[in-house]
Amino acid sequence: MNRLAAQIKSWAAELGFDDCKITRAHAARHSNDFLCWIRDGNHGEMTWLERTPERRCDPKNVLPECRSVICLATHYFPGPWPLSDTAPGGFRIARYAWNDDYHPLIERRLRSFDVQLQSLGGHQKSYVDTGPVLERDAATSAGLGWNGKSTMQIHRRLGTWFFLSEILTTLELVPDDPSVGHCGKCTRCIHSCPTHALTAPHRLDARRCISYLTIEHPGPIPLEFRKAIGDRIYGCDACLEACPWNRFAIQSRDLAFHARPEILALRLRDFLDLDDAGFRSLFAGSPIKRLKRPRFLRNVCVALGNTGNEADLPALHRAEQDPHPLIAEHAAWATSQVRTQKSNTP
Repeated sequence: MNRLAAQIKSWAAELGFDDCKITRAHAARHSNDFLCWIRDGNHGEMTWLERTPERRCDPKNVLPECRSVICLATHYFPGPWPLSDTAPGGFRIARYAWNDDYHPLIERRLRSFDVQLQSLGGHQKSYVDTGPVLERDAATSAGLGWNGKSTMQIHRRLGTWFFLSEILTTLELVPDDPSVGHCGKCTRCIHSCPTHALTAPHRLDARRCISYLTIEHPGPIPLEFRKAIGDRIYGCDACLEACPWNRFAIQSRDLAFHARPEILALRLRDFLDLDDAGFRSLFAGSPIKRLKRPRFLRNVCVALGNTGNEADLPALHRAEQDPHPLIAEHAAWATSQVRTQKSNTP
C-alpha cells in the first residue's frame, strides 16, 4: 500500500467507517447478469432500476474521468432481536431499520470524506446504495468481502451486517487485491428463505422476497406469500441470520443502529391505532417512515393474521373501516385468519 492509499484509509477509519478498500474504475464483472435480471423482470416494481440500466455497469458512465472507486463498509449489527419469539403481540423488523435511517448518517461521513479528497485534487461522486453503481461488484473487486449465494455481500469480520457505500474519484489510487468467494458448498441462505426468493445461488427474484414485499411493493401483498411473512412487519433477515459467517459478527458500537425502546414497548396491534401524525412521530428519522402509514399497516395486518388471537380482533375490526383500501383489505384478511384459527382450536 502506498502512502496516499494509507492516508485515505486512515481518514475512513477516523470518519467511522469499519473498512475501506480501493479498486480501479472498470466495467462491473456482472454487468450482463444485471441487465438480464432486469430484462426478466426480477426487479418487480422497482422501476427506477429500468432507467438507463447500462449506466450502472461502469463508473465511468457516471463520472467520465473516474480512475478509482473507494469502497466503504459501515457495520450496523445491533445484536439479537430484543423481543422473544414467543412474546404475545410480538413482531420482527429487519435489523438495519431498528433505529435511524443509515442514509443521512453515512452521507454526512461521505461529504466530509469528499472535502478531504478534494484537498488531494480529486473530483468525486459518492453513493449509499441509491446511486447508479453495481456496488457489490465494486466491493468484491476492491477486496471488501465477496458476493454470497444470497446476493448479500459477506465480509470475513463483519459477516453480512454492514452497509456498502462508494466514492467514485478521479484520483489514481493503488488498488487492493480482489476478493474470492468463501461460501464453498454452503446453501443455508437459499434454504432459509421463507418464500423461496433465492431461486439459485446468486439469483434473487425480488418479487418473492419478503423485504421487497413489505417495503418496495406498493400494492396488496399476494395471498401466496402472506403466511410465509409470519410476524415480519418490515424487511427480513432470514438469509442473513442463516449465514455461518455471521458467527464472527460483533455488536455495532454505533448507538444509532440500536433498537428504539418506544417501538419495542408496543404490541403488534397497537400499531393499528396510529393515525398519520402518530406514525410520522413514532418513526421520525427511521427508514420505516418512508413506507407511509398505509403500507406499514398493511404489513401489520398480515403479521396479525399469522400470529394474532381473539384479543386482536377489536383493533382489526377498526382497521377494516379504515378509509385506505390497502389497510381495510388486509385487516379483513387478518380477521378471517384469526377467526379460522380460533374455530380450529380444540
